[in-house]
Amino acid sequence: MPVQLNHTIVHSRDNRDSAEFFAHVMGLEISAEWGPFIAIELSNGVTLDFATIPAESITVQHYAFLVTEEEFDGILQRIQDAGITHYADPHGKQPGEINRNDGGRGVYFTDPAGHGLEAITRPYGSGGEED
Repeated sequence: MPVQLNHTIVHSRDNRDSAEFFAHVMGLEISAEWGPFIAIELSNGVTLDFATIPAESITVQHYAFLVTEEEFDGILQRIQDAGITHYADPHGKQPGEINRNDGGRGVYFTDPAGHGLEAITRPYGSGGEED
């Protein structure tokens, strides 16, 4: 069997708050809860297991998700409806915009723990025009 990512633990100030935020924005559902973890399963079987840890122990991470054009439309609409600040770039210099890198669309925003989240419709380096 080839090596595959099965799950990763996402540190949060409040695992339920972060899991519910992620599930809502991405249009997913919480798939399991056990011990200190609240899991959300992605379409490729990988789970994000949200765990509560002390805020000062959280190292901010970046998580990028490849989505379909239709999923992107829903994600962007939910971000806008919730009044979540979003950007076209990872440095936050283009607020309220999306990017069109590699002929697709992308958006950056943060979760309640401060992690950088990104939704893209084309993998980087896959070709196409860039803004």
